[in-house]
Amino acid sequence: MPIINVDDLTDKDKAVMEVTQLKIEVKLERWLTSKCCEEIKEYIQAGEEEDILFKGIAEDKNPFKEKGGCVIC
Repeated sequence: MPIINVDDLTDKDKAVMEVTQLKIEVKLERWLTSKCCEEIKEYIQAGEEEDILFKGIAEDKNPFKEKGGCVIC
């Protein structure tokens, strides 16, 4: 897809692009936010067991674990 510099387009070209985009968007299926939130919540809960961000990294597999403590003399 070629790169288009919007500053180089005429007002008519910009309007045609906007109408084309709106025609694409109007065909999209819309869902209720409450339904989407419930599905996202279920998806997250289903993957809780394997989610590293949720349960953390095991100490023996943590590459960022400090090797030694800080000693100030």
